[in-house]
Amino acid sequence: MPSLAMHSGPVLMEPVTIPEKNLMKDENSPNHPTAKCNKRGQWANKREFILAVVGEIIGLGNVWRFPYLCFKNGGGLGYGNQIIMLYTVMYYIVILAWAFLYLFSSFNTELPWASCNNTWNTETCIDFGQNGSFYGYMNKNATSSVKEFWQRRVLGLSAGIEEMGRIQWDLAGCLLLSWIICYFCIWKGVKTSGKIVYFTATFPYVMLVALLIRGLTLPGAVDGIRFYLSPDLRLADPQVWMDAGSQILFSYAVCSGCLPALGSYNKYNNNCYKDTFALCTLNSLTSFVAGFAVFSVLGFMSHELGVDIAMVVESGPGLAFIAYPQAVAMMPLPQLWAAFFFIMIILLGVDSEFVYLEGLVTSISDMYPSFFFTGHRRKLLLLVICGVSFVIGLLMVTE
Repeated sequence: MPSLAMHSGPVLMEPVTIPEKNLMKDENSPNHPTAKCNKRGQWANKREFILAVVGEIIGLGNVWRFPYLCFKNGGGLGYGNQIIMLYTVMYYIVILAWAFLYLFSSFNTELPWASCNNTWNTETCIDFGQNGSFYGYMNKNATSSVKEFWQRRVLGLSAGIEEMGRIQWDLAGCLLLSWIICYFCIWKGVKTSGKIVYFTATFPYVMLVALLIRGLTLPGAVDGIRFYLSPDLRLADPQVWMDAGSQILFSYAVCSGCLPALGSYNKYNNNCYKDTFALCTLNSLTSFVAGFAVFSVLGFMSHELGVDIAMVVESGPGLAFIAYPQAVAMMPLPQLWAAFFFIMIILLGVDSEFVYLEGLVTSISDMYPSFFFTGHRRKLLLLVICGVSFVIGLLMVTE
């Protein structure tokens, strides 16, 4: 809002002679400077600039509009953040349960998603490795073995949401294992989580580098990387900017409350600007490098199947639990690379999960410090949250 502040008096400007060589060549132009003009001037110091900007952005709206909007729309932003974090920890950990089930399945003699010789397979199942025409028109009604493993073995898809089905106890066991790991990661607060992140935050990079090196040595990897780096400039498309914005907000967990909770454990004079720049740079570089690891393997899969790479590209769970396992099954030593991949997925997910959980527990504890920072009450609060969330999460591991 424009500021109502005004200058106390005119600003005196000293006449300065402009050298002839700096004048515009067209002397008949109305914009042509005269031989003598006033010096433009600069702020005397940074404080003057900051105060001028404060005068521009701080105005009557801060006094008469913002309080009214608070009254009109109500408060509770902090409580809203805690509810969001609670919802997030309840559904996000289910992904870890899926990853654990895939990891345990990777230790079989034959990867269970690599063939149609299983009890959950249907008559329309096709071993994708035998016939690249699976992606063609003639087999459009068929389903691949890896997709049937995902839909029928892991998810147990039913006819609709109204059919809850029975609990898949092996998946429920993986869910319980995930909650136990997350509980002990933060049960003593940052004293334990601060030590655990030395492994959980760094070892995924070891796995990522191993998968990247392996992917770059596969035939067809160059085609996948070329597809990844080929520019498709659609800057005028609003969807491009929506996807970019949503990825940034999702990746940095903006407005979720967990970042302020983690930052609250820093020293008072911590350089948050330096931390922000370093973390944002690391996040972007990790995403960029991960693209090489993923698309080199997808290029290999398209090369083996003899189809265009655009036909095998997936996003989200489809990439982690369909496309990549399908490509891994085509490699030599598929069990090894499948285990590496899902260990990386689990460690990345565990980090995010217990950070959200830490943010939730910290927020509640800080509201009532005299109660929760006495004895073992904070640990009991964490146990209650994990236990209730696990029971509710059982609804998400049914058929």
